[in-house]
Parts: sequence; C-alpha cells; structure tokens
Amino acid sequence: MAHRAEPPDGGWGWMVVLSAFFQSALVFGVLRSFGVFFVELVAAFEEQAARVSWIASIGIAVQQFGSECRAGPEACHPPSEGKGAAGTRERTGRGWGDPGGGRRRASRTASSSFSGPVGSALSTKYGPRPVVMAGGILAASGMLLASLATTLTHLYLSIGLLSGSGWALTFTPTLACLSRYFSRRRSLATGLALTGVGLSSFAFAPLFQWLVSLYAWRGALLLVSALSLHLVACGALLRPLSLMEDPVVGGPGAQLTSLLHHGPFLRYTVALTLINTGYFIPYIHLIAHLQDLDWDPLSAAFLVSVVAISDLVGRVASGWLGDAVPGPVARLLMLWTTLTGVSLALLPVAHTPTALMALAVAYGFTSGALTPVAFSVLPELVGTGRIYCGLGLVQMVESIGGLLGAPLSGYLRDVTGNYTASFVVAGSFLLAGSGILMTLPHFCSLASTSKPQDRIREAVETKVSLSKEEPEED
Repeated sequence: MAHRAEPPDGGWGWMVVLSAFFQSALVFGVLRSFGVFFVELVAAFEEQAARVSWIASIGIAVQQFGSECRAGPEACHPPSEGKGAAGTRERTGRGWGDPGGGRRRASRTASSSFSGPVGSALSTKYGPRPVVMAGGILAASGMLLASLATTLTHLYLSIGLLSGSGWALTFTPTLACLSRYFSRRRSLATGLALTGVGLSSFAFAPLFQWLVSLYAWRGALLLVSALSLHLVACGALLRPLSLMEDPVVGGPGAQLTSLLHHGPFLRYTVALTLINTGYFIPYIHLIAHLQDLDWDPLSAAFLVSVVAISDLVGRVASGWLGDAVPGPVARLLMLWTTLTGVSLALLPVAHTPTALMALAVAYGFTSGALTPVAFSVLPELVGTGRIYCGLGLVQMVESIGGLLGAPLSGYLRDVTGNYTASFVVAGSFLLAGSGILMTLPHFCSLASTSKPQDRIREAVETKVSLSKEEPEED
C-alpha cells in the first residue's frame, strides 16, 4: 500500500464518517437512553438508586478505559499491510528501516504497554476491522445476557463488563481511523460522525420506553441486543490508510513518557475527567427526576428526545465553528463546557414544563457542542504525531469520572430524597473542568494557532530533506 503525503480530506473517509455515525448511535445512544431502564430496574430489583447506577457507570468506564488499547497509529491499518507494499523504502543504517515493520513493532509495543496481552494480540494480529466487528458481537451478547439477569451482579457483568468491552473495541478505533482521513475538515467530520449520538438519543428514549411498555424491560433489552449487532456491519466499512508521517512518529514508549511530562496535556486530561464526571448524569437520572415531579414516563422520555435533537444541532454547529473560528479550539471548548455546567446546575430549579424544556434545549445544544471540539483540542496541544497515544491516555484517565459520576449522583439522591444536589454537583464538576481549560497555552492569545496538518507536513518535509542530504555526507 502506497503512502499518501497527507490525509485525503474525503474519499473513503466519508464512509468512515458513516461508520462512526452509526457506531456512535449504537454505543452512546444506548448509554444515553439507559435512564428508561434505570427506573424499571430500581423497581424490579427493589434496590437503591446508587447501586443501580453502577450498571451504566461500569459500562461507561470499561468503554473508555478499554478504548485506550487501540490508541496508536495502527488503529487505522492492519500491522501487516506495510510488508511488500508499494512505495516502501528501505535504507539500512540510515534510521529508515522498513516502515511496515516499524508499524508492526510500534503496534506490539503500544498494545503491551497500554492494554496487556489480550489487547496486544488483537491489535497486532487482526487490525481494527475484525476487532470492531468482534466488539459488536460482544456488545450484543451483553445485552442478550442482561435480559436473563436475576440480580444486579448479573447486570454489572453483562451490560457493564461485557457490553462495555464491546463498546471499547468499536468506537475509539473508528474515531482514530476517521482522524487519519481528515486534517483541514477534521472538526467538521468528527462533528458529523458524532451526530449519530443526538439522532439515536432522540429516537431511542421514546422507542425504549415504548418497548418497555409492550415487552417489559427484559424483552426490551433483547431487542436492544439485536440492534447492537449492527455494529458488526459498521466495522466492515473500515478501510486501511497509510500516511507518509507514519514512519516519522516515535515509539509509543517515548510518546507516553513525553506526554506524562507534558504539563498542558496533563491539565487537559484532568479537565476532561472532571467534565466526564458530570456529563452523563442527565441521561441516567433525568427521567427519574421528572417522574419525581409526577411527569408521565412517555412525556419524560420525550424531553430526553428534545435534549437529543438539541445535541445533534450543537455537534454540527460546533464542528463547523471549530474549523472556521481562528485561535485555539480550547476557547470554544471552555465556552461550551461552562454553559453546559450552568444549565445542568439550574435543572433542579425549573419546575414548569416551559422552564424545563428551555433548560433541556440549552443543555442538549451545549453538551453536544463540546464533544467535537474536545477531540480537536488534542492536536493543538501535543501535535498530530502523538494524537493517538494522547487520545488513548485521555480516555483511560477520564474513565474514572465516568465510573464515579452516576453512583455519586444516585448516592446524593438516596441521601437527600431528590435529585437537586445530584444535578448541582454534576454542573459543578463541569465548571471546575472549564476553569482548568483556561490554563492551557495560548488560551488568551489573539493569534491563530498552527493547524495539525501543518505540523504533519513540516515533519514529513523535514524527514524527506534529511534523506536527500544523506548521500552527500557519504
């Protein structure tokens, strides 16, 4: 496979966007609509809200923590593709070696460093396409077993661990693949791909509520299992892409060491962890909060759908603004995070349908808008060469927030008897993360920062120029 000088900014990349669209819908759409099942499970098992909240929290944490194992350049091409490929150059003794072999070594090192022997074997031997397809099977199997659960422990293991592992194997490899196909339009492509979350949340909340009313929660989970099998088809759409900068990227061990000593990156990771702690709370507890206010279950599910539509619009608008507005993308991320935190903290204050609808629209738009730019900030901080390792490390750490957020919210509900403190604390976490974002480099600078594709081109041109000078040194 010949090396491309830079991402094509289109082509088959749009099919990868389509794959990511449906994957984000089938992963995060299900997670965001879990509030429908939350109410049913609390009643069915007669357990406290905090204990039931662990089901979704474990799934979110496993998805984010497990995604880290696929966070290297190999996430978009099988490690064996470089062998004998067209365009491969070998210059022994000059530091070039075999680019395909370099990727294979990087894949083995990255996997063993980050995810243990299982992740190493999967990423090294099979590449992303079959791994994503296997993830779809795991996600569907977890939902299938959950429909047979008799205790909360069964749900922890089936939805939390098994389906969470399947989600981990599907989403991040595809997102990394998408990043390799786009440079100038990366924020827009990411925003379009993630609109699947908004559309599915709009459709799934009332759909799941309707299924529960017809078939009870067990039958509804069985149908969600069948829906999750479509992740297999999404994985089949992934196509390898080899870029000129691949041989330039340093080893994962060196990248990890540099990132752990990179102050702005560490602050950014802490900020996203705080944001992640409060981000999912409305999607798990909003329906229960509305039912505490004597809302009808279908009306409550409809409000979640309104949040989802606003989320969809926010993602597209933010993706376009992220590419169009000059200056650091971190400023946009801070703006959306602050507005999300404020609207979330104000949710318990609203009691009339009009006020709740207005806050739901505000929360949906701003929470959706922060997602595409959150992925676009990373290249500005660490450069495109380290984005894959950086993305994996960020998701691994922020999984702590995803794990603890919902149980903390449920615990506050059990202690106080309502969700007021839960939403206020969740909003406070986002505001704290927004404050940390203001400490990132060039946040107050009026000058436009260099684009990630410019850093790629500079690195490749430097490497090529050095290789041309080498014969003269002989």
